[in-house]
Amino acid sequence: MNGLSRTTTIDRVEDSAAGDASATIASAIERLTGFARRQRRVLIIGPAAALLIGLLYLLATPSQYTATTTLLIDSNSLRVLQNQQQPVGDMPLDTLQVGSQVEILESDNVALAVIRKLKLTDDPEFVKPDTGLSSFFRGAASPADKEQKALDELANHRSVGRMERSYVLNVSFTSRNATTAANVANAIADAYIDDQLEAKDRTRRRAGTWLQERIKELRAQVTSADRSVLDFKEKNKIVDFGGSNMAAGPGATARLIGEQQLFELNSQLVTARGATSEARARQERIEQVRKMDVGEAAVADTLHNEVITRLRNQYLDLSAREANLSARYGLDHQAAANLRDQMAELRRNIGAELGRIAASYQSDYEIARAREENLERELAGLVTEGQVTNRDRLGLAELESYAKIYHTVYDSFLQRYMDAIQQQSFPITEARVISVATPPSQKSKPNNTLVLVIAATMGLIAGIGIAGLREVIDGAFRTRSQVERALGIKCLSVIPLLTAPPLPAPAVNRTVEGPAADARALSAPGSQPNGVVPSPDAISFSFTDPILRYVADHPLSLFSEAIRAIKVAARFQGASADNQVIGVTSALPNEGKSTIACNLAALMADASKRVILLDADLRNPTLAHALRPAPTVGLMELLAGKVELAKAVGHEPGTNLALLPLLLAGQVAHTDEILSSRAFSHLIEQLRQRYDYVIVDLPPLAPVVDVRAALPVIDSLVFVVEWGNTRITTVEHHLMGEVEIRDRLLGVVLNKANLADMERFEQRGLYHDGYYANRGYSRADSAAKRLT
Repeated sequence: MNGLSRTTTIDRVEDSAAGDASATIASAIERLTGFARRQRRVLIIGPAAALLIGLLYLLATPSQYTATTTLLIDSNSLRVLQNQQQPVGDMPLDTLQVGSQVEILESDNVALAVIRKLKLTDDPEFVKPDTGLSSFFRGAASPADKEQKALDELANHRSVGRMERSYVLNVSFTSRNATTAANVANAIADAYIDDQLEAKDRTRRRAGTWLQERIKELRAQVTSADRSVLDFKEKNKIVDFGGSNMAAGPGATARLIGEQQLFELNSQLVTARGATSEARARQERIEQVRKMDVGEAAVADTLHNEVITRLRNQYLDLSAREANLSARYGLDHQAAANLRDQMAELRRNIGAELGRIAASYQSDYEIARAREENLERELAGLVTEGQVTNRDRLGLAELESYAKIYHTVYDSFLQRYMDAIQQQSFPITEARVISVATPPSQKSKPNNTLVLVIAATMGLIAGIGIAGLREVIDGAFRTRSQVERALGIKCLSVIPLLTAPPLPAPAVNRTVEGPAADARALSAPGSQPNGVVPSPDAISFSFTDPILRYVADHPLSLFSEAIRAIKVAARFQGASADNQVIGVTSALPNEGKSTIACNLAALMADASKRVILLDADLRNPTLAHALRPAPTVGLMELLAGKVELAKAVGHEPGTNLALLPLLLAGQVAHTDEILSSRAFSHLIEQLRQRYDYVIVDLPPLAPVVDVRAALPVIDSLVFVVEWGNTRITTVEHHLMGEVEIRDRLLGVVLNKANLADMERFEQRGLYHDGYYANRGYSRADSAAKRLT
């Protein structure tokens, strides 16, 4: 059971990780899509402009043609003609050799040969004719100057390259004329081969001349060395047996006479010692045989003597007959006795013969011994003489070594000289043409496709760079997601930019019938539209700027829908339970917070709510300047107790919106003390009792601290940000560090949004003319009007 639980947990973790990865990919794709949508103009204009430049370049640049000749650096054929051994298997590529051939092909010698062969100094493509004042002062160009100009032009349009991992070289030339390109490429290859032939011929001639001189010197040195060897032998009485070392040649060994005698004498001594040992062995063996009985078989088998063998055979025959007669007739029989006498005689004869043989063996042994001793004495004498001769041979060996070296060097140089003479008759080089250049049928420069692709690519890269720079430099709020991602606060609404003056209000049927009328009646106590009976002394105001009551005149516009979203959020998503007092502020002046506050209050009042709009911007009051007739009393007089609440508050007849303006005779120093005063708190409590909503137009956050001072009496804050103008860093700096303000925030309103430009940043919502046009909704034209 536990194992199953762990498996389920692991599966959930893996599913969660997969979901996070998918969400990350989707978010990245969404950001890229948004970037492309926002900067589509730059991303389109960049490649388009680059393509236009590329087309102009193609039209202005003359066509050029490239012809290529292919060469092969093949040393095998030359090696065969030179009788060199063919290597076994594939030889490694000699990169240095191929690189050297490339440098030769690009050398001035080859280029000058081509220029002179094709007379390129007379071709205007290579030597442009001098015109203008410069030619007048310099005079006519010299032939050397023309050749230098042609040389520079040829070098600029020539290209030599090697095919990868091969001995093949491509020689290319580019010209405005296809035939000229082919002729020059072929001429470069021919000039290179001719240069190689001339270089080899010059090298062989110089080598042959030098070898001849060197051979003469070596011949004299060899003769002198041989003469020194012969003089030394004559002086020291050294005679070779088998010829001199020089005559014997390399590897042969010549011996002195003393050495030969010593060698032969030593061989004889070895033979004599063997003969002595053999004679001694025979003498010792004969003595052993003489001690044996005549009847033993070892006597005859050892000696191999015919006389002994015959006597022994007779003896054995008589012995057999005697044994037979003695067995038949007895030992005393006369015939048996006669046979024993004969056997005794044979035994004496055998003994005498063995004695004679023993004497012969003894004589042979003594002779062999004497000869061995004589050879040992002679050998000792020759060894003594050889020691003296060996000391003289040290000098002889040195002279013979020098002579042998001179002979070897002389033979080597003589062979090389013969090879050089033979190679002079082979007019070939290691390089040969394997592909001749032909006039190309298509131009090589400029490459239309490549130029346009590069232009479009660079234009796209430039467009992306400029677009990215614009994104970085922009740094302003433009989308809901941008607001919520940067601030972590919900974006309540995106309010479009309005025209001034606004379009005439469409006819709107304000007569409410059916369920809507019932709902309106339920929410409206009293007989007045919003349940508040104005004082008979209350002043009726009208807005001088129709935009301040735009929602009342255009209830079905996108602007009104955006303000309606703020009203819905204030009703259901307030920071406090009752959420009656709603402050409207911004980070900087001129972001449209006063316009939002007026229209929000008008929309709530038009919905049969008891609403009062309080102008609490003590630094720059707006409401009093937008009312007609001009108010005479307001918030400051009310807080000072100079006037009662009923006389300070006016109303707007169209929506019956209550208005509490602010009049300032001059600059107020301590505005924060006023907004945090007990009188202001008491006033807010009174307004809570009389009205459903109190909309407070507060000062901006950045310049002053009034919002912080008034915060204790505010239930929720609506934070206004100007679309495309307010910097993200500014809002983060002034808002993110204020925890109490963040806790009271109802949300952020993105104001003055240019809907036409906004389509580049994100898709519009459902309030689109094409979708709601047949339902009575309309879209206000976009233009620039900034209100505070």
